[in-house]
Amino acid sequence: MTELLFAHEQMRPVQEELIRTLQKALEEKKHCLIHAPTGLGKTAAALAPSLALAKQKNLTVLFLTSRHTQHEIVLETIKKIKQKHQEPLEAVSIIGKKWMCAQENTTLMQSNDFAEFCKALRENEQCSFYTHTRTKKGEKTPQAQQSISQLKVLSPHSAEHILKTGKQEELCPYELSLLMAEDARVIVTDYYYLFHEKIREGFLQKINKRLEDCILIVDEGHNLPTRARELMTSRLTTLMIKRAIKEAKKYHLESILSLLSELQNILMLLAHPIKEEGEKLVKKETFVKEVNAKIDYEHCIEDLYSFADEVREQQKTSSLGSIALFLENWLGPDEGYSRILKVTKDNLILSHRCLDPSLITRPVFEQSYASIVMSGTLIPLEMYQELLGLETATIKSFESPFPEENRLMLIVPKTTTKYSMRSDQQFVAIAQYCADIANATPGNVAIFFPSYGVRDRVVEHFAGWCKKSQILENRNLSKEQKQELLEKFKSYKSVGAVLLGAAAGSFGEGIDLPGDLLKTVIVVGLPLEKPDLETQELINYFDKKCGKGWEYGYVLPAITKTLQNAGRCIRTETDRGVIVFLDERYAWPQYLRCFPQEWNLKLSGNPAEKVEQFFREK
Repeated sequence: MTELLFAHEQMRPVQEELIRTLQKALEEKKHCLIHAPTGLGKTAAALAPSLALAKQKNLTVLFLTSRHTQHEIVLETIKKIKQKHQEPLEAVSIIGKKWMCAQENTTLMQSNDFAEFCKALRENEQCSFYTHTRTKKGEKTPQAQQSISQLKVLSPHSAEHILKTGKQEELCPYELSLLMAEDARVIVTDYYYLFHEKIREGFLQKINKRLEDCILIVDEGHNLPTRARELMTSRLTTLMIKRAIKEAKKYHLESILSLLSELQNILMLLAHPIKEEGEKLVKKETFVKEVNAKIDYEHCIEDLYSFADEVREQQKTSSLGSIALFLENWLGPDEGYSRILKVTKDNLILSHRCLDPSLITRPVFEQSYASIVMSGTLIPLEMYQELLGLETATIKSFESPFPEENRLMLIVPKTTTKYSMRSDQQFVAIAQYCADIANATPGNVAIFFPSYGVRDRVVEHFAGWCKKSQILENRNLSKEQKQELLEKFKSYKSVGAVLLGAAAGSFGEGIDLPGDLLKTVIVVGLPLEKPDLETQELINYFDKKCGKGWEYGYVLPAITKTLQNAGRCIRTETDRGVIVFLDERYAWPQYLRCFPQEWNLKLSGNPAEKVEQFFREK
């Protein structure tokens, strides 16, 4: 066996078992699906055998994350490996191209618009950052080579550092990152660089890598099915068309106005039988036929792309281009996809939606040298095997390294947020339980609700009974607002405050609050998706494919969110904390079986007393 490149001085027993499992699978060129709870040290465990094998076989490790915030953990682990093993280990962090652009205000642009804007600047040699970085033949300039040599000395660097360097030296930060990636042993980047087909082809070509020579590490793998589906979903809305009409008038593109009006009329015609706030399935041929009745479909796409290019010469963005892209994608596959028209109060939304993520993920995994998909909530593993197209992968679940006596995990089966059961009486009861538990906790408490609407109904009663300061998470927080709110919450750790958010909101996943920063998490209700047409299509599709439509399309996505919510508590081995699931359905067998066995969940009708006793013990 090859020598492991482990970042730390000692391995924990469970961590060592994880590393040996991964090492064996990688050396046999297999794929792994790993459920490994928080605190086990997944990043260091995955990198140790991957880097050792990559060094021996001259492979590249592609470490894929769902959030940019996770890059720093990977880079810090690589720095420790370099220092401990004295390895000349090069690594680079690459985030979305528009986020690494040195031009002004590009972060405000739509991704498709930015791609066209960037392309136009490069082709017309109007971006000095790019021309200073690459020659006309695409080779690196002497100036870029000098900057890369300096950056490599202290590699790895964050994307922010490379962005800052690029601006200072008038070099394109994104191209600098790609040039560094050519020689990098580890590339840390987002899912879409590998799982979006068109982006993957261009990305691998630019960094001179072959997927067959790459080991993939997919972190927070529970997010991959949803992200893959979203990457392959396209939408056309009446709001998009209205913006395009305004755009065409602004730049005197009268010849395209009639086409846009016809598209708007077609959406309205298709929506005519639908009542307000309704939806229906639309066949591919039906929409194409309606467009062809007014203008040739293919010519329509060509004209929109052509006029979009004209607009981008005047401004950075173009709604015309977004519509052209949708029309092109609408002609895509039927199997594993659904076409839905949805009517809202002020918009019509026609979408070509991906239902089966394995259509996107399976080819990537099959082509790669080997892969590791890991998460603290990758259960049931068999579901992720099916969803990701990894039916032959090695699957293994690891127990939490935390002492069981450090955690209290309760199910309170006395209330429910089930839609048919919602009432003032239920909201009052939920508020009372939440207030009692919060008051019994000597520190910070986070409460996650299935929706902001349910949260707000409960808070009407909760606010008067809870003795702690209360912080409400708002919808669509910016990165800065999220961090500001989080710091405010942390500042209350000695006296205790209550953060009230939504299961799928900004704080339900991906925040780290170890030690005394968070003592108790309450998950109120089940965050089941509204049983809309897309959910029904998912259920029907997976019923037909594997006989598990209800589980895969409805139940398990909600359970995954609750497990993520619960995971905000007890982040390190020395943490002590309480997790409460407040809904009678959590005690039902079909939901209870979805939880990790080692959680040892207990039913309680008087949770506040249990919580107070738990914290009093130590």
